[in-house]
Amino acid sequence: MTFVSSRRLNAAFHTEVIGPLLDGTPYAAGLLGWGSDVVGYDTERSTDHGWGPRLCVFVDDADLAATRDRIEDGLPDEFRGLPVRFGWDQQRPVHHVTVATLAGWLRDHLGVDATRPLATQDWLLVPQQQLLGVVRGQVYADDGRLAPVRASLRWYPDQVWRWLLACQWRRLDQEEPFVQRTAEVGDELGSAVVAARQVRDAVRLALLMARRYAPYSKWLGTAFAELDHSDGLDTALRDAVRAADLAGRERALGTAYTLLARRHNALGVTEPVDPALRTFHDRPATVLGAGRFAKACLATVTDPLLRSLPLVGSVDQAADSTDLLSDPSVARRLGPLYGNSGDPAERPH
Repeated sequence: MTFVSSRRLNAAFHTEVIGPLLDGTPYAAGLLGWGSDVVGYDTERSTDHGWGPRLCVFVDDADLAATRDRIEDGLPDEFRGLPVRFGWDQQRPVHHVTVATLAGWLRDHLGVDATRPLATQDWLLVPQQQLLGVVRGQVYADDGRLAPVRASLRWYPDQVWRWLLACQWRRLDQEEPFVQRTAEVGDELGSAVVAARQVRDAVRLALLMARRYAPYSKWLGTAFAELDHSDGLDTALRDAVRAADLAGRERALGTAYTLLARRHNALGVTEPVDPALRTFHDRPATVLGAGRFAKACLATVTDPLLRSLPLVGSVDQAADSTDLLSDPSVARRLGPLYGNSGDPAERPH
């Protein structure tokens, strides 16, 4: 069978199967939520695991039971040669047409009802991959309930974005000199590991600058590759992880830092910051001094809550556990870090 992307498959699934079953019922539907296919990164390899006809259908609370019954009774056994009810690992075979209210689905997927404006703490507690599952998935029908939510979640509020930029620059600042220091004591593996960490944080910073949510690690490089790298940032970062010695790492990272600094200045979010490299105090490490950029970003943050927080960043910047970032109920346990319990009921209004 010739590979067809899940987006195309489910567009047809909606047109030929789901849409006719819902004739006369106000609804919205799309390929949203979890999975590589939602963000458009599925390939033929994806079809071996948890892949097939699936949609989210959003209706009013009063229509939930009837809609679920109509879909359950009307689904075919197969669509385009694929089973409509399928499973994987410990998942028993079931159909994957989720019928819910939009508010209820958002609470499950994001940990908060995003049909209402999000508080600052909510923005910090929702993993970027989960936001991508709302704003990047394909929509096949919308009676007006879905578009406003997707528009409101398209990107962070300006003050939150500036604070996240400060936090991401701070992450780079913290380990810049360690690439040299580890190599100095003969720890080439340690130097390479630190360099790779810097590359990862540089990739995430570039995505932040471009106002693009970062997917989880499997697709981080793919998302980064979609940006404009006419300045050669992608090449510099590849060179940094491929370098065989300290000189190569520092040279490539130095180029990358300078390019990121220039991108920062081009944004115009702060007063221009000198992009020149320098030595780390009186030690031989070559660094950008990324803390200068963090400080410049923080100087533009006027929100009292954000200014009161430690520069640990959002949940994505503070932690990278897959189990945490893929489960909103776990991610929200970091609420005290941002001044509340993580319970949406405690959001300020």
